[in-house]
Amino acid sequence: MSNEELQQWIEQVSLNSFGVPFRHTASFNSRLTTTGGRYFTKSHNIEINPQQLAIHGREETEKIIKHELCHYHLHLAKRGYMHRDADFKTLLARVGGSRYCQTLPGDKARKPQPYRYKLVCTACAMEYPRKRRADPKRYRCGKCSGKLKLVTLEAGAGPAT
Repeated sequence: MSNEELQQWIEQVSLNSFGVPFRHTASFNSRLTTTGGRYFTKSHNIEINPQQLAIHGREETEKIIKHELCHYHLHLAKRGYMHRDADFKTLLARVGGSRYCQTLPGDKARKPQPYRYKLVCTACAMEYPRKRRADPKRYRCGKCSGKLKLVTLEAGAGPAT
């Protein structure tokens, strides 16, 4: 399927499912690996992962298109267009879009990173485990508002989550 055919397909789905035309650009993006599609809030364009169409077919891809069109139409209507918003969840259920896309073969589950640092409060000794380095000057203790210091943990120390 070409980008022009995808554009026509998305325009048709928009009219049939939402009753509103899609007036921006839709295209395939083969660099998408962990997502089925994405909506750009600045340009209002939509990109679709072509592997979803090749592996899972038109039905699953249409659910992804409806998901991205929910973002599109709600954003333009100045309503809650993010995944956590009630407007988004309601519209997605009404049009039959998918909340999550199907995984592609060969995708590996991400390995959890171990805690490599911890922020320690100098006043009450409260500890905040961190997987990435953090600047302690930017944070305060949530318990007593004391100053924090960064401590590097030994390799392999601390639980991985």
